[in-house]
Amino acid sequence: MNVISRTRGAKILGGIALVGASALVLAGCSGGGNDAAAPSASSGGGAVSEADGTFSVGTILPATGNLAFLGPPEVAGVKLAIKDIEATGDAFPFTTTLTERDSGDTTTDIATQSASELVSAGADVVIGAASSGVSFTFIDQLVNAGIVQISPANTSPDFTTYADDGYYWRTAPSDVLQGRVLGNLMVGDGAANVGIIYINDPYGTGLKDNATTAIEAAGGEVSVAVPYNPGDTVFTSQVDQLLAAQPDAIAVIAFEETSSIIPQLVSTQGYAASKVYFVDGNLSNSYEFPAGTLQGAKGTLPGNPADTDFQSRLKEVDPALTDYSYAPESYDAVIVAALAAAQAKDDSGTAIRDNMQSVSEGGEKCTTFADCLALINDGKDIDYDGVSGPITFDENGDPTEAYIGIYQYGADNKYTLLNTEFGSLNE
Repeated sequence: MNVISRTRGAKILGGIALVGASALVLAGCSGGGNDAAAPSASSGGGAVSEADGTFSVGTILPATGNLAFLGPPEVAGVKLAIKDIEATGDAFPFTTTLTERDSGDTTTDIATQSASELVSAGADVVIGAASSGVSFTFIDQLVNAGIVQISPANTSPDFTTYADDGYYWRTAPSDVLQGRVLGNLMVGDGAANVGIIYINDPYGTGLKDNATTAIEAAGGEVSVAVPYNPGDTVFTSQVDQLLAAQPDAIAVIAFEETSSIIPQLVSTQGYAASKVYFVDGNLSNSYEFPAGTLQGAKGTLPGNPADTDFQSRLKEVDPALTDYSYAPESYDAVIVAALAAAQAKDDSGTAIRDNMQSVSEGGEKCTTFADCLALINDGKDIDYDGVSGPITFDENGDPTEAYIGIYQYGADNKYTLLNTEFGSLNE
């Protein structure tokens, strides 16, 4: 087996009530985008996750908070993965359990409480959080317990160099990639003078910095970048600062606060929606704006779009789904962890950690859990390509290749796919 260990410094137990791809090869850059240095994992503590014959999955995903709209598709993706794992019967040598918990947001301590509960419950792998800032509040708890954490939506560049002893992974690409696609999109649409409003947290600052780099490299200028803090509800001063610079286009790097920013920017101040750009944190079909408010606005979203077959399968899990953001990444997070456990013949967090990179690259290609598991059981090395993309983890737990979808809103304030760009972070 091609096992690579990184050495960086179903039963529900609890519940919460294609297109053509244009080639884009992007070069990665080092360092984080946070204004302050990212916290580092503390050492000490013994591994809590042990090999006990049960593949124990926990989730810390948003049922409440400023990313609550991402919760349903992410939870559906996890549950669908559990269903597919259980469908293989005795071929998968472990019993599977799922324990769901809320993440809240950075204005609460819900996530840290949820992490404590999952450590106590003996989780082997935790899927979450959606928010980069939230993940930073509990990552050390999981590292010290020897529990693998896989986020389907964390995109802050700060995680790449975080001292997590190899226990942290993500199936969404760093915002080194999304930032460059966003910046190139805005300049490519003719914007020379760009304004940015962004949430002042690791996600917002990282994406703002990488978008700025791309805008400037393409010949544009960021004339104004205005932060706001998590929990803010009034954005009059930020919008006034943006418009004072008379930008050709404005990137809104925000979460649910977008529901307050857009009315102030578009409806009150009359800024054209066609010059507004969204990102994964606020690209949603759930806004309750008057018809036409968002018409022409564009947005970027990491990941291969969920195709109609996968959407249908997700809706069997949750018929109320209207957004599918990060559902493929959530599904793949569970599947790749299960394959790692199967390859190790050991369901402990440490064994899963030591096999995650191996099952994502270098072996025989396979695209379903059943097919990959059959290969593993035949003693073969595998390379799982998931519904979200090829994954292919590097030694930092980052996917090295990924898709970024570009979307546009219509008169009904719903977004549709324009095209998908594929990027590599190590070329």
